[in-house]
Amino acid sequence: MTLAPPLGAHQLLIFLLAVATLLLLARCLGWLAQRVGMPALVGELLTGVFLGPSLLGWVAPDLSGWLLPAEATQMHLLDAIGQFGVLLLVGVTGAHLDIGLLRRRAGTVVRVSLGGLLIPLSFGIALGALLPSLMETGDGGRLLFAVFLGVAMCVSAIPVIAKTLSDMRLLHRNVGQLILLAGTLDDVVGWFLLSVVSAAAVKGVSAGQVSLSLLYLVGFIVFAVLAGRPVVRRVMRIADRSEDGGPSVATAVVVILLGAVCTHALGMEPVFGAFVAGILIGLPGAANQIKLASLRTLVTAVLAPIFLATAGLRMDLTALVDPTVALAALAVLVIAILGKFAGAYIGARLSRLSRWEGLAIGAGMNARGVVEVIIALTGLRLGVLNTVTYTIVVLVAIVTSLMAPPILRYAVSRLEQGDDERLREIEQEAWRGIPGTQPSRDTNPASGPTP
Repeated sequence: MTLAPPLGAHQLLIFLLAVATLLLLARCLGWLAQRVGMPALVGELLTGVFLGPSLLGWVAPDLSGWLLPAEATQMHLLDAIGQFGVLLLVGVTGAHLDIGLLRRRAGTVVRVSLGGLLIPLSFGIALGALLPSLMETGDGGRLLFAVFLGVAMCVSAIPVIAKTLSDMRLLHRNVGQLILLAGTLDDVVGWFLLSVVSAAAVKGVSAGQVSLSLLYLVGFIVFAVLAGRPVVRRVMRIADRSEDGGPSVATAVVVILLGAVCTHALGMEPVFGAFVAGILIGLPGAANQIKLASLRTLVTAVLAPIFLATAGLRMDLTALVDPTVALAALAVLVIAILGKFAGAYIGARLSRLSRWEGLAIGAGMNARGVVEVIIALTGLRLGVLNTVTYTIVVLVAIVTSLMAPPILRYAVSRLEQGDDERLREIEQEAWRGIPGTQPSRDTNPASGPTP
């Protein structure tokens, strides 16, 4: 077997410089965002917009072309780093989920999720049928484009929601847990719909294809519960026998990546498998969370900012100079915000949550970020979206992600913190590696004592 030649010296130089630049600017803009009372996520998302064709590529195209070449190989290297980062971010997020809270408030989670799913999905399909013809490529037809836009409108973004809640220290709050749980259900359905639409774009829609996709989804979840849970618990306990945290971190990374491999091989998004794998790692008795604190630091401080910075590199905001495109973008943005926010808020109020809890949940689930970008990239690759519609969809992802933090802060400031939330906060500080906070060996850092 002949192996591929190693990366060329010039390609390696450009890759290292691009990663260093993305990370440096993301951290600086993240710090500036925090200085003005916003989560670091805000600045990190804007990094790609500044370095991409929307600004640097327009002001200094020669510099932009040298730093971020249009060569597929060069961009694929950055994409690989970004995908690695987002998978680990999603896995770490899954370890923070309070499964006990899901069991106790399953009805609330389902109602919020359904409201946040069905209303924006319907709005998006209707809007897709009415948009000007320049918004679609023609490869898949108007119906496929409309359904694809509806799917893009109905998803949330677990990685961005998690980063926002983490930056704002809200992961321990019940409302934060409800946002994660309801957003997860939305994304599970969204990824299923995306797989169906993607299959339709390639080989058409059939009852057999839809049934097979649903079978894969249910089969993976059942396999994770029945077989994955004891296996993950066993391997994590073996890794935890080491005095240092190296084996525990490495094992957790392997488990998360294997979860992503499984769902990707089944035709679903790899982030879903990574998220389920993270939940298994975070279950009570599965892992020593203190030893995994260094993994969380690496993900949130280095890998996640790089991924968020790469999200805007393929955007071209100069397309909005066209009045028709600008009006279409405004329409999509308004429908996306109203549909998702209204759906989640109605679901929360039907569950007898307060208006402040409903406001916080609506704002949190409205953040589309990473998942919206993944869907946009998928549509661009399949030919369902063109550059104009890709830019609009990613713009929705960025704007909704920027809107969430201030509304969340305003709403949560009016909610009293309960005893269970204080306990969860103490245990999450141990996950971050803060001295003086030691959770019990059989306690999930996000869940409190085992129910």
